[in-house]
Amino acid sequence: MTPADTPKHIDVTPPEGGTLRIVLGGDWLIQDGMPPADEIIARIDPDSVKSVILEGEGIGEWDSSLLGFALKLTQTLEKREIRVDLSHLPRGARSLLSLAAAVPERKDARRNGAPPPAIERIGNTAIAILGGSRETVDFIGEAALAFFRLTLGKARFRRSDFARVIQGCGPGALPIVSLISVLVGLILAFVGAVQLEMFGAEIYVANLVGLGMAREMGAMMSAVIMAGRTGAAFAAELGSMRVNEEIDALTTLGISPMEFLVLPRLLSMMLMMPLLCLYANLMGIAGGALVGVTMLDISPSAYLQQTREALDLTHFAVGLVKSVVFGVIVALAGCLRGMQCGRSSSAVGVATTSAVVTAIVCIVVSDAMLTVIFNIIGV
Repeated sequence: MTPADTPKHIDVTPPEGGTLRIVLGGDWLIQDGMPPADEIIARIDPDSVKSVILEGEGIGEWDSSLLGFALKLTQTLEKREIRVDLSHLPRGARSLLSLAAAVPERKDARRNGAPPPAIERIGNTAIAILGGSRETVDFIGEAALAFFRLTLGKARFRRSDFARVIQGCGPGALPIVSLISVLVGLILAFVGAVQLEMFGAEIYVANLVGLGMAREMGAMMSAVIMAGRTGAAFAAELGSMRVNEEIDALTTLGISPMEFLVLPRLLSMMLMMPLLCLYANLMGIAGGALVGVTMLDISPSAYLQQTREALDLTHFAVGLVKSVVFGVIVALAGCLRGMQCGRSSSAVGVATTSAVVTAIVCIVVSDAMLTVIFNIIGV
């Protein structure tokens, strides 16, 4: 029989003078199963045994199964005030056990088997929400101070970074905005046409599409697109910089990350969102015209004239105001989650997802609030 084929065995000798000897032999490999440490511990009477000696001269090959057995035996017996002598184990095993004993176990490292009570979970959630709300308010305040410093000409950021972010927020988003806006215009026109044909009022499809795109859908769809495209990119960029400690380096050099990183992105979204909103309005109206001309047999000139009669600058102004608010929300949500990112690659993914969800929720809430406000003031 080769040494690799020697099965492990445990011999427990009767205690002599309060000392118990546990003789280990054979190959201790985890593939052969874990050793019965609980059975050995149950056989030890703390009234008659004051010390235990582990003898491992007969051990052949060994791996973590030997370490797990010795560690569990030692920890359990020491709680019973029984001293364990490990000096007779293999040298490598003694070194690893000493290293394991030198580093104390974290108190929260073990997973608690029973879930916390419902009241405790509710309390923890409430505390987390309050803490997150405070961080959000602090971040918005710092962003406002950075913007104020910009108006005074004291903000510091690279103009090349500002131009690069504008390129990504504006021209880089035109293809996806064009596609989504045309499709939204098509959908609005088709849904309206199905109902208006029943009354012979197909021409009012132009009113439906024009007002819907100018006041709501142009700004809303542009903001949702930018939240999933640019807001997520902001969170990923700043999160990666947080992981690589680049933001800490900027702080060490005396450069404000709020001015150097957040401010260019905030300004870019504020400047580009109104332009994207106008472009989305035109693309949506063009999509509605396509349905009106092809399905409803409305002449292009009649459709255009009806659109001009239905819309004025006030409707476009409502959409532009909303687009500016949405742009600020998208930029703040992306930068906030990026700055709050943890120090791991998985945290970057969590921050990116959270940025998109936060931005979309805030966009919908703010759109509802602005719609009510405009209705109250009669705009």
